[in-house]
Amino acid sequence: MKKIIAIGGGEIGRPGVKNETLAVDREIIKLSGKENPKFLFVPTASGDAAGYIASVENHFGKKLGCKIDTLELIAKKYTKKELEDKILKTDIVYVGGGNTLKMMKLWRKFGVDVLLEKAMKNGIVLSGLSAGSICWFKYGNSDSARFGKNKAASMIRVKGLNFISALHCPHYDIEKGREQSLKEMMKKNTGVAIAIDNCAALEIVGDQYRILKSKKTANLYKVYWKGGKYFREIVLAKKGYQPLKDLLSA
Repeated sequence: MKKIIAIGGGEIGRPGVKNETLAVDREIIKLSGKENPKFLFVPTASGDAAGYIASVENHFGKKLGCKIDTLELIAKKYTKKELEDKILKTDIVYVGGGNTLKMMKLWRKFGVDVLLEKAMKNGIVLSGLSAGSICWFKYGNSDSARFGKNKAASMIRVKGLNFISALHCPHYDIEKGREQSLKEMMKKNTGVAIAIDNCAALEIVGDQYRILKSKKTANLYKVYWKGGKYFREIVLAKKGYQPLKDLLSA
């Protein structure tokens, strides 16, 4: 059964920075069905940043009791068997933020995309924030072009794994230009976009969904064009799960 938690963004607790996603992080662990689950951190988008890895080990490991492993595609070399064991023998996959475009290219190069699809079909919890939320969708509104010399580059559409049939925009409330960029991007795209504020998340279990929050004011939005008109709808967080098809249809 498909189990995905895509988080719009938020701090997990770097040194000197308060954690913002604790309530959602606990739901990731709860969805695994285990008290001390095996937890695979995938920091590809950050270039396997050592500080990021240390923060995840501290937060999800020391504080929340997960058994942490890390998939460092850039820093280390793995055999096909080693990749399979890491991805298919864990309870939770958590993908970190960073350069989505670079991450997706590396995943496809090493076959990580195929293994993650197997993990999804096996009921392993797939989660993450920013680049780690975009990756589960068909497309994403990404700032990947800004990781080069042009820090003012426009947002670009990046192709994800298509486990969720929609375009996704993270950091919707925090990053300047995201809202307008998504509006323009969706004018050229059919279907809907799911925009998620920092400290909000979309949880999918099978063919149903619900909205998670670690901050009351954080929201999830459905964005689309229909009949030449632009729609931006707040999706209300309700008790219990709702039909996913209703969320993903205009």
